[in-house]
Amino acid sequence: MKLLISNDDGIFAPGIRALANTLAEAGHDISVVCPDRERSATGHGLTLHDPIRAEVVESGFHPTVKAWACSGTPSDCVKLGLWALLDSKPDYVLSGINQGSNLGTDVLYSGTVSAAMEGVIEGIPGIAFSLTSFVTRDFAAAAKFAKQLMEQLGENPLPQLMLLNVNVPPVPWEAIAGVAITRQGVRRYFDVFEKRTDPRGKTYYWLTGELQEELEPTPHPFIPPDIETDVQAIRNNYITVTPLQFDLTCAGGIKTLQSWNFRF
Repeated sequence: MKLLISNDDGIFAPGIRALANTLAEAGHDISVVCPDRERSATGHGLTLHDPIRAEVVESGFHPTVKAWACSGTPSDCVKLGLWALLDSKPDYVLSGINQGSNLGTDVLYSGTVSAAMEGVIEGIPGIAFSLTSFVTRDFAAAAKFAKQLMEQLGENPLPQLMLLNVNVPPVPWEAIAGVAITRQGVRRYFDVFEKRTDPRGKTYYWLTGELQEELEPTPHPFIPPDIETDVQAIRNNYITVTPLQFDLTCAGGIKTLQSWNFRF
């Protein structure tokens, strides 16, 4: 398959090289367009008032991989790849492997998920891969699962346009309990700003939000109640696969709002 891969950890991140090289060795046609530096937690940010530059990267990847380092955000990278750098449309837009989890409501801030979602917005299915550790540097299990997942998709294409948000526990392959199809959980933080003073005596603030215990998600009419959240399943060493979409419409709210009597 023809695959476009991006990330938010930057061109030098080991995760993207593990993903791109593993899939290239499996015979896929791989193009990489990712930020030239770390761009974590940038969400769907786009560069509108500055030029975007892309430089060819010739080392660190499998010989068949075509790679560019882009001065923009993860979403910029995917847009640039689709509209300027690739000669034809890819079958999938992949992102990762991210250093750190993208679980629950964290997906709303994630540059990793946003890069893959940019493909979905353009009509191309996306997959975001994350290793749920900020310290573990072994991406072998996550890359192995990515290879298996692409084989699965080659035999069984997705039934509709969507994004698969994949989180892999930071354990050896033999310790992974299995694959769980999950729903998005709810993670909330105490947004604590630490007040500091720079060497010139000026005050600045550093965001040091602390994770609050996971909250129960709102019941959904189309999701069986026995489907675990991604946060729950990852604790038991399952690889979580959560289907996402960019349509944020609250379907239940439409009926309620239609009953309101607006006066003009």
